Amino acid sequence: MPLRIPLGISDFRELREKGLEYVDKSGLLVEMIDREGTKVLLLPRPRRFGKTLNLSMLRCFFEKRSEDLSHLFQDLAVWKAGDAYRSHFQRYPVIFLTFRDIKASTFEGCWADLTKKIQALYDEHRAVLDGAALSALERRNYAAILDGTAEAALYRLALGDLSRYLHRATGERAMVLIDEYDEPIHAGFVHGYHREILEFFRAFLTVGLKDNPHLERGVVTGILRIARESIFSGLNNLAVYTLLQKTFSTCFGFTEPEVEALLARAGRRDAMDLVRAWYNGYDFGGTVVYNPWSVLSYLADEEPELKPYWLNTSSNDLIKATLEKHAARLGPTLEALLRGEGFETVLDENVALDRVDQSDAALWSLLVFSGYLKAEKRPRGAMEQAAHRLSVPNREVRLIYSGTFQEWLEARMRDHGTDLPRLLQGLLGGDAALVERQLGAFVKNVLSYHDLGADAADTPESVYQVFVLGLLAALEPGHRVRSNRESGKGRPDVLILPNEPGKPGLVLELKAARGKRTLEQALDDGIEQVRGMDYAAELRAAGADPVHVLVIAFDGKELRVRRADADRA
Repeated sequence: MPLRIPLGISDFRELREKGLEYVDKSGLLVEMIDREGTKVLLLPRPRRFGKTLNLSMLRCFFEKRSEDLSHLFQDLAVWKAGDAYRSHFQRYPVIFLTFRDIKASTFEGCWADLTKKIQALYDEHRAVLDGAALSALERRNYAAILDGTAEAALYRLALGDLSRYLHRATGERAMVLIDEYDEPIHAGFVHGYHREILEFFRAFLTVGLKDNPHLERGVVTGILRIARESIFSGLNNLAVYTLLQKTFSTCFGFTEPEVEALLARAGRRDAMDLVRAWYNGYDFGGTVVYNPWSVLSYLADEEPELKPYWLNTSSNDLIKATLEKHAARLGPTLEALLRGEGFETVLDENVALDRVDQSDAALWSLLVFSGYLKAEKRPRGAMEQAAHRLSVPNREVRLIYSGTFQEWLEARMRDHGTDLPRLLQGLLGGDAALVERQLGAFVKNVLSYHDLGADAADTPESVYQVFVLGLLAALEPGHRVRSNRESGKGRPDVLILPNEPGKPGLVLELKAARGKRTLEQALDDGIEQVRGMDYAAELRAAGADPVHVLVIAFDGKELRVRRADADRA
């Protein structure tokens, strides 16, 4: 019987009452309740990793109501944990607010959306107007929010005011749950109104969450921890647990055992290795984590196909624009990421969005916390700052790097009359003359050592390899492009392997004409190396047919391409 997958359902009650598949994340409740000294939690995680569903679960558990919802929790970890945790069940007034849909292109549009959100929140709790909890002035302010006539100051105070009203009306302090707090802030940075939106959230969150005697606990989710000086300067009671930390590390995303269990129940246990390659690779505080949206999307497909489900639905405008802006300067690093390697750096858990264009450190932090890079903690000395090794987590995310680099290159090629489809046609057809014409025009009109910085002139092979890999990204997912990988007795510069037997494969060897060596001599050396090392061995093993070998020799902006025999020497 196929699994009943809750794809796109982020309402905990609906999911549970319909009997849809649910991976138990109520351990979040246990961890939260255990941390009695923590007033406000900020839990940044990438998009579609279960943040909204988890907050919906918290609301169902904590919110005071006449209807008994214990049936939603009775088989979950929090209920089995005992009376100490059940004592908090349906006990508090809850303020639940999500900003995930606020991404207007102007501040005026953003402000209109924000005020409507707050208006709807007040309307949800308007029963407090029917009691004697509010003074005459408070009733007028409440009514002004409801009818949309409130001044801006009342909206900035709205979170703190509502918690006070609810505390007075119910006798219990309020639980505040805020989902995707940084979505409007991202839009502000993309569209140029970040100062105004930061000013609003600084006041709104500080009034509602700092030293608020009417607050029981607060949980805030988003993608990033926006730099403290931008928004959290007043919140000294905020405890931040990013994906770099062990605490709450299993509460978002799926762990390896959870994915194995899902695949087993779906009768797809044999797909585990492929699912691991496509959707695994995240490291949350030392725990291996899978992208839950992609895993569920794969399981929901009647004809299962491994493809980039997350990238096709995730809003990545800021990420894509940032990568395109830095594609040339970061060429060697992107090339290393594309071939499955990584690099070490020190990450800042506070992401200063206004510094991403000037600071590589801010850029890497943005990519890690948005889910586009994996960060593994590396051992350091007791007096040294912790470092992390960054790498692309899986095949799905790799596509955004290859795609971004490819789009940037294609745009430059079009501007200079170079045809990428014909170049790729020549490569997969082993047509040395066509490749020489197309790649030669690209090198002459587009490529520059200056694209990759001052050090590139000392390692010209790396310059060519970076851009060739970027061009070849267009061959995925039908082919896999690998760089400096073991094959035969050595490491070819580039391998293009088919994902299915019977499709063409290609070995590319790049040679620089150094010193007194001519282009022809460089070609001869390359052909001898390819055949002597049997670089085509992996292509033959993968069932590639035909197997092509091309050697590219270059001297500055002059290049020659020669076809070599793919058979063993």
